[in-house]
Formats: sequence, structure tokens, C-alpha cells
Amino acid sequence: MSKIQLLTPRLANQIAAGEVVERPASVVKELVENALDAGATRVDVEVEDGGVKLIKIRDNGGGIPKDELALALSRHATSKITTLDDLEAVATLGFRGEALASVSSVSRLTLSSRPADQSEAWKVEVEGRDMTPRLSPTAHTPGTTVEVRDLFYNTPARRKFLRTEKTEFNHLEEIIKRQALARLNVSFSLTHNQRVIHQLRPANDHESHLRRVAQLCGKPFVESVVEINTSGSGLQLHGWVAKPTFSRSQADLQYFFVNGRVIRDKLVAHAIRQAYQDVLYHGRHPAFVLYLELDPATVDVNVHPTKHEVRFREGRMVHDFLFRSLHRALGEIRPVVEVESESESAAPVLAAQSWPSQNSLPLSERPAQSAIREQLVGYEALYSGAAQSQPEIATAAQSGVSGQGEYTASPLAVGGAVSSLMGSGVTNSEESEAGGAPLGYAIAQLHGIYILSQNRAGMILVDMHAAHERIVYERMKKSMEEGGVTQQPLLVPLSLAMSRKETGAVEEHGGTLQSLGLELSVAGAESIIVRQVPAILKSANIENLVRDVVTDILEHGTTRKVEETINTLLGTMACHGSVRANRQLSIAEMNALLRDMEATERSGQCNHGRPTWVQLTMSELDKLFLRGR
Repeated sequence: MSKIQLLTPRLANQIAAGEVVERPASVVKELVENALDAGATRVDVEVEDGGVKLIKIRDNGGGIPKDELALALSRHATSKITTLDDLEAVATLGFRGEALASVSSVSRLTLSSRPADQSEAWKVEVEGRDMTPRLSPTAHTPGTTVEVRDLFYNTPARRKFLRTEKTEFNHLEEIIKRQALARLNVSFSLTHNQRVIHQLRPANDHESHLRRVAQLCGKPFVESVVEINTSGSGLQLHGWVAKPTFSRSQADLQYFFVNGRVIRDKLVAHAIRQAYQDVLYHGRHPAFVLYLELDPATVDVNVHPTKHEVRFREGRMVHDFLFRSLHRALGEIRPVVEVESESESAAPVLAAQSWPSQNSLPLSERPAQSAIREQLVGYEALYSGAAQSQPEIATAAQSGVSGQGEYTASPLAVGGAVSSLMGSGVTNSEESEAGGAPLGYAIAQLHGIYILSQNRAGMILVDMHAAHERIVYERMKKSMEEGGVTQQPLLVPLSLAMSRKETGAVEEHGGTLQSLGLELSVAGAESIIVRQVPAILKSANIENLVRDVVTDILEHGTTRKVEETINTLLGTMACHGSVRANRQLSIAEMNALLRDMEATERSGQCNHGRPTWVQLTMSELDKLFLRGR
């Protein structure tokens, strides 16, 4: 073996570049983060040949003084941290001081800068074997420009691993998208081969925020989002999550930011996936743009060279906060009708609109008074007997299907509203629909499967089995939550062999496991005994369930495996207890189902994630028949 010796500065930088500079997109990420850390409100990015030939990034940030330009290209040179305390509470995007040195070691780099209080601008150039910086005066407005030419020109092996120009540019464009979503108040532009790809103005209010998100994520995403804004326990979560109906075949529209830094974290992904579990179709992925704010001292960003991963000090608390916030927001989604108008057709509608007056509708589009009166009579007959007592919902037989197989509905607020209208003798169609019904009023049943309904926006089709399945399922879950988990002792306790790490988790989280209906005891260093399980799961595969629960606790500090297994069973019971296809329902029964849907959480999807209803607006119907042309 050769003797121990120090690496040359150039070789050390090139080794560091192997971690930091993977492709042109990596260079753009590091340099844009530097610009943002310098307080820039405008960042212009110009690239050629996918970033291999040229990357030029200009900003209007604080700039670098003349006597610090050469030092900025040295390894581990940074103005962002000075002590260990700074490192433990990093509030900037960059902090290691490796980016410029690493990039300059595998390219021809020119750095031009001028602070606002400096009368002239200077530039520093680095190229060649010795990487000796050359300083010279230049013309430049306040701010900084970094030019990176001929990336990997001196490391041919690395250059051979680059993909096509289009592929490299797509990676680079994705970096700009992430940074533009992270800093909505900063102006960004991206030019590729002298062609402007993105020109993003600063967004300083809610409307402009949505406009930028629509530019980067697409208008369909913005039209289907639910806004999130919640806080607690020193955590704040805000942003947008797409409704389950806007799911993706791959996880390509998922942006999560922690204190302005885009990350991909297993704990975060697990929490979000669980929040969508009850409403997302199998194999689909949710879409979201979310921002988590917390004390920088409680999150470690010094985990990975590319800073894509973080480590939370209170991982379980963060996981539970994310899950509860998103689960609650998705559960509060109710059917909402958006009445289109000419002024609203160009902009996405994100909230419920106030109902227009019936007098504003053409006579041909107003419902007949006789039809409204007939429906009111049906409602009165339906709810008069049900108003005495609330039906039990503990079993599938009591959760919406009578012994004769007919649909029965619980008394809802709309029933009281209808009763009051009947009692007051109101028959005018405008007044009788003053409150509006998002899912409208039933007109007919199609092939014994779908309910055809009319609301003020147009026409609605409802899959009656899928809709009733969700209603029954939610009632059964609520009944289970109110009654708690009933435990069933095992006639013969089950002994399981486990690792020392797993038995330690069982001993440490015994209280949590007990609350889930599992009574586990440690029998030895590498074995546990299962004594009691949830009564509803007594026929399930207990060994697999326990192992999955313990694995979840070890990985995420918490588990929902028991609840998921119970919900799967309840979902199966709800499916078998719901109205089946070809069941002929009366108008009153169909309307009762629609009103229950409006009052039920997650009624937009069945238990398997399929949609339960679709809306066709009047403008969409007009297009089908070429009206107005």
C-alpha cells in the first residue's frame, strides 16, 4: 500500500462534486438556493443544451464584496453558519459551503457580483488544473451572476452518464418548479436555448398564489384542490391537497416543503398516504402542494448531501399532526355545486358559490312548481316517522337497509327545512329551493344502477350502490369509535418469536397497543405472547397483524394497522349491506340518499376510492348538442 497522504484540493473538490453535482439540475439547485439565501426577489436562469453547455443564473440579492469573491470558491466557505448552534437551527437553504467549490472543480466557472454599497463590480474566474482564481473588474448591477460552462469537461466518465438534452432539461425544469413553489413571492424566469420556458411574476396574495400553482401544476389541479391552513403544537401546515378524484398514476405531483425547503421524507409520505387511504383508488397517488413550518431547532437538515431528506426531533408528533390535519380536511369535503357564469369561466372556482335567484334563470330552465310540490310531499312522508328517534347504526342491517331491502334514511337538517316549508305553505319554486341542494333533486333511476338528479348547475349522475356503501361505512366507523374497541381473549395465547428490537418496542409501547385492543406481553428477550385481540378481528391472521403493527411502530413511532384492518372488514360489511344494483327506488328514497350523501364525510368516493357521483354542467351539456353555435 502507498503511504498516507493528503488529497490535493482539486481532487478533494471533485470527490465532493460527486456527491453534490450529479447532473446540470444539481448545479441549478445549489446556485438558485444561494440566490434565495442572499435575499433575491428575482432569479433568472438561462441554460443551453440542457445545462451541459451553459448554466447562467442572475439574481438581485445582496451580492459578494470584492475581497470575498475568491474565498467564496473555497471548500467549506460560507456566510450562513459560524457556530454549532447555527448548524443545529439552520434557517437557510444552504450551509455547507461546498457548492461553488464543487461546481468550479468540474466546469469553467465565472462569478460576477456587486453589493449595493459597492461602487464597482468584480468577477472571479476559475479554470484549469490548479483552480487558481483570477479577479478582474466587470460591469454588473447590484446582485450576482454565476456562469457555469462545459459541465464535466474535465471528467469525461461523469459526462458519459448524462442523459439526452431533453431528459436533463426536464430534471432542471423540475428544480425551478420546486423553488418557484417554495418561494411564491420571488420572480423566476427560465430560458432554454434562447427560448423562454417560464416567466413567473412574484405572487404576493392568495389569488396570485393560486395563479402560480396553476402555472406550475396545471389548472385541473387548482380546480380540484382543498385548501389547508391549520396549526397546533408549534407546527403550522398550509397549502393545497387535491381531492381524491384528482389522483395520479404516479407520484409526480407531490411537493412538500419544510421551512421553505423541498423534501422527500418517508415519514411525511407515510402520513399523507394514510390520510388518503379510505378515499383513494388502488394504485393511485395523491397530489398536493404543502408547506410545514416549525422551529428550525426541531428539524435536522444535515442528513444528506443533496439536502432532500430531513430528520424530525419529534417524528411521531409530526406524523400525527399531518395525518389528522389532512384526514380531517378530506373528511369535511361535501358536494358543492359551482354555478358557472361568463366572468367565472376563465378562472378556477375553489369554493361554494352563492345560489342565483330562480328569477335569473330562463323560464325553460326553471323546475315546474308541480314537480317541486310532489317532492316536498315525498320528503314529508319520508321524514315524518323518522323524526321520532335516530336509527341505530351498530350493524350493517341497521345502517341503511331495512329487512325488506329498501333504503331508509336518518332525519337530516334538510328534512327539517322541508317540513318548515310545508308547514308554512310555501309552494313557490324559488322559495322552496332557497337553501339549495348541492346534489339536487332526483328525477329518475337509470337501469337500476344510477340516480339521475338535477341541480342548479346542470345534471348529476349518482352510483347508488357506491354512494350508499360509503354512507353505511362511515356510520359503522362512527359507531365503532363511539363504542370503543372491544377485546376478545384468545382461548390459547399465541406465542411469537421476535427480535430484541421488536420485543423492546412492544414493552415500550404497551399502552398504545392496549388502546388498539391488543394485549401483548414480553415472554423473553426474543419472544412475546398475544393474549387479547380486537373482537371484530378474532378470525383474522393475528400473527401477521401483530408483526405489521410492531414494524410500523419501529419505523414510524405509531401505527394504524389495527384500525386499517378493522376498516377493511367494515368496508366489506358495508359493501354487502348496501343497496344493490337493480333495486328500484322511489323518488323519495332517491332524494333521501342524496341528502345523506351531502351530510356524510368522504361521500365523493366509495370505500374502494371510486367516485360516487359526477356533474355535467349546463355549459358542458350545451357543448354536446352544439347549442349557441
